[in-house]
Amino acid sequence: MPAKILSPMPGKIIEILVKEGDTVLDGQELVVLEAMKMENPICASCDGTIKELAIALNDQVSTKQLLAVIE
Repeated sequence: MPAKILSPMPGKIIEILVKEGDTVLDGQELVVLEAMKMENPICASCDGTIKELAIALNDQVSTKQLLAVIE
């Protein structure tokens, strides 16, 4: 079952560390989200392959917005 990586808070995507098709490990940093002038790493919740990246660099995201799908 695919794992959906959601934004924990509103903010701006300032770094994307993976691309579609990349293999990732549980706990690996995927994206850096800037919120309230702090950089927050968003990590994989499971091992798998990045099936979809739903965001782009400098996107403004809201709480619970889809960032990526791991399969």
